[in-house]
Amino acid sequence: MAGGKLTPRQKMINLMYLVFIAMLALNMSKEVLSAFGILDKKIVESNSITDTRNQSSFEQLTQKAVDQPGQFGDKKVKVEKIRAISKEFNDYLEGIKTQITKKYPKDKEGNYPCEQMDKSDEIDNMFYKGDRESSDAKKFLGYIQGYAGKIKAIGGSSIADVEMKKIEKRFATEAVYSEKAGAKLPWLDYNYHHFPLIASVTKLSQIQADIKATESDVMTGMFQSDLVAAASLTAYQPIVVPEKTAFFQGEAVKGKIILGKFDPTLVAKSVIVNGSSVKASAGQAEFSFGAGAVGEHDITGSFNFDENGKVISLPIKGNYVVVPRPNSATISADKMNVVYRGVVNPMTISFAGISDNNVTASAPGMTKGSKPGQYNIKPGQGTEMTINVTAKLPDGKPVSDKKTFRIKGIPAPAGTIRGEQGLVKGPKSSLLVSTVGAKLNDFDFEVGLNVVGFNIKVTGKPTVVVQGSKLNAQAQAVIAGAGRGDQVTISEIKVNLVGAPGYLLPKTSVVIYEIQ
Repeated sequence: MAGGKLTPRQKMINLMYLVFIAMLALNMSKEVLSAFGILDKKIVESNSITDTRNQSSFEQLTQKAVDQPGQFGDKKVKVEKIRAISKEFNDYLEGIKTQITKKYPKDKEGNYPCEQMDKSDEIDNMFYKGDRESSDAKKFLGYIQGYAGKIKAIGGSSIADVEMKKIEKRFATEAVYSEKAGAKLPWLDYNYHHFPLIASVTKLSQIQADIKATESDVMTGMFQSDLVAAASLTAYQPIVVPEKTAFFQGEAVKGKIILGKFDPTLVAKSVIVNGSSVKASAGQAEFSFGAGAVGEHDITGSFNFDENGKVISLPIKGNYVVVPRPNSATISADKMNVVYRGVVNPMTISFAGISDNNVTASAPGMTKGSKPGQYNIKPGQGTEMTINVTAKLPDGKPVSDKKTFRIKGIPAPAGTIRGEQGLVKGPKSSLLVSTVGAKLNDFDFEVGLNVVGFNIKVTGKPTVVVQGSKLNAQAQAVIAGAGRGDQVTISEIKVNLVGAPGYLLPKTSVVIYEIQ
């Protein structure tokens, strides 16, 4: 309570405790009893003012919930529940006050006969049976101890942690250390046992004040959280506004970037676009209308909101450009103008102005690739193939196109020995351990070639037929008898594709090895 500017409510609480200390010092003088009565009356009057203020705040929240149910509807429901449990608690305390003061009616000015309320019998008889707490006392403590928990359960994240801790502290009932007793006393004993009736009534009125203050703090906190969220930079988004929504190639792209605030809970009362009403959803509205003729067109209208009983209209200004409808597809072979049999031919297929998910291409041996617009074609028999392309335009109408491609076989490979082709020179020992291979020259596809057989001929000796890609024993024996300057001809090289052993390539060119 020390330091800082005190609120009127806090000043009142401080005054109550000062009076309480004075009461002890003066041994319950009539003046002190009267002071408690005055303090109670002021608390009751203050409670009435708080009630009026809380009702006004709730009415504002109710109106906002009607105007913007997405933003305030949930908060209004929570506050309604909190007000209900607060009223129940307050009415319960008022019932206790009525019961313990029925022998001491107020005068016409609303004052208790304070000097007669110097005994503690009424409150002691209610809260104690002998020296033990009664069932009424346990009910009383249950209300106080459970109130903050109920508030937290209803409010959830809508109530800030700092505010919740303040509420929990306000209704705490931990044991209190007593200087007089030299020990900690139960909260109920410390505050109500053997106290003058007027003091207990005043304390009950103060709990009612705490209830109403809690109700007020919760509503204020909820409104404050909306103000903080609205002021936060995270509520803003950069919005790109081009000068127009279509540009020609070579033209400068102009526009501006503005900061806009997007609230997914804000729903407009109505939205008008180009003279027609469109449906408003959370934080936005979707529109649809005919594009019109080729050229630039304006988009106009308004977002309309209810605010404090008035309609607030926010103007809509925009434009768009209509371009001619596409009528042909773009089809190109990524490697060349033909497709090759025996290999996978990658292709890119698109339709001008139409997204890939609305384009479908088909042809014998065609499969979809892993990326938009990518396809793979593995042609079969024949000399040509046709690719058919269909697409769905933005207005839902279909459009189609097609293109024919020639099918060619893989060209004849060149034979190799030691990876070299043509006339190769080297020692006999190198030839004996070399591998016969094949190579596709100037072919844009990477394919694996597998030599499955060949013929080998040394001048003056019979031809040897070899299976596989390495010299067998018979071929090695023939070569062993060759001398320096002799030429070994490797011909009839049979080649198939790796992964497609049934596809034999055209006749492979010979390779000659001259022994050095």
